[in-house]
This record gives sequence, structure tokens and C-alpha cells, in this order.
Amino acid sequence: MASAETHSTAASIPTGVSERYALAMLSLAEDRRQADPGVVDRIAGDLDRLVTLWREDAGFRAFVADPRLDSASQRRGAFAVLERAAIGSEVRNLVGVLIGNRRLSQLPQVAAAFGRELAVRRGQQSADVTSAHALTDTQRAQIAARLTEAGYSGIRLTEHVDSSILGGLIVRIGSRLYDNSIKSKLQRLQYAMKGAA
Repeated sequence: MASAETHSTAASIPTGVSERYALAMLSLAEDRRQADPGVVDRIAGDLDRLVTLWREDAGFRAFVADPRLDSASQRRGAFAVLERAAIGSEVRNLVGVLIGNRRLSQLPQVAAAFGRELAVRRGQQSADVTSAHALTDTQRAQIAARLTEAGYSGIRLTEHVDSSILGGLIVRIGSRLYDNSIKSKLQRLQYAMKGAA
């Protein structure tokens, strides 16, 4: 079982603030795994639910991003949301640390970094998917199926919404980038028209 969770040292070198928090959270979970075998999956599930809530609830998104709120207000508001969403104590503590360090706005990036690192440790591949609108479950399944057909196995999607791409998708897997966004297509068309003139 331990061999399935091993990873290369290079994969665990934190490259940013979000990655450092994610790696600390994953390290804490792995330390507790002996006494609580389901802790890693529980934390991953809690973070996924929290990010889904963040993605689907504009009010929660605005709350997380608002730098004007003091720590006490952030703590009251965030913990009320965590309580309603039945988020466990580990993620609750993480949110408390983010609030204490004035980094609550980093919550989605920390959750994404946790998911990417966990995927690496489990031998899964992580695909960053950027779309103009939030993906539906059907679209997620279709993207995963297409990536599997293209030879990528054990894909874990990390989603981002960027309305500036207008439509289509941008998918990044490791160093590979697949840009099928309408914005890129329009730019290519514009360059082609300039070249023809």
C-alpha cells in the first residue's frame, strides 16, 4: 500500500504559497493515516466539496475574495459555511490557518494544489481544465473519456472558469497544452487575415 503512495522528491518541492499549504495538509494527513486510514480521502472529499461550493455560489466566492473583511468576520462567516457543508475538522483547521495568515483568498488554489499533489502520489495524472462556464457532470465525464482515449489514464480534473476564453476549453496535462478556446481560434483567424492582406 505504501508503494502506491510514494512519489518523487521533485514532485513535492513547493513552488508557491498554495503548494506549501497543500503539502503541509497532505503531510498532516499522511502522519494521521496509521490511526485513521480514511483521513486522506476524507480531506480530499471535503476540499472537493468546498471548492464545488466556492465555484457554484457567487456569494461565497465574493466572501472568500473580499480583502476588506477582518479575521473575526472571516472566521465567523467561513466556519458557518463549513458547518452547514459538514466539512471535517482537518479542513476547518486549514481554513482557520488561512484566515489567521490573511490568505483565505488562496483557498481554491490550495485545494487545487492538494488535489494535484495527491494525484501525483497516487500515480494519477492531473488535467487543468479551463472553461468559459462551470462544467456539468456530463461534460466532466466526456472530457475524462476523451483524455482516456488519448492515452492518459487515471485522470483527475482540476477546473477553472475564465469567461475571457469565450467558449471551448483549454486543457493542460503536465507540459502539454491543448487550447481549443474560441478566443484562441479568433486570434488565429485574425493572424491569418493579417497575413493574407
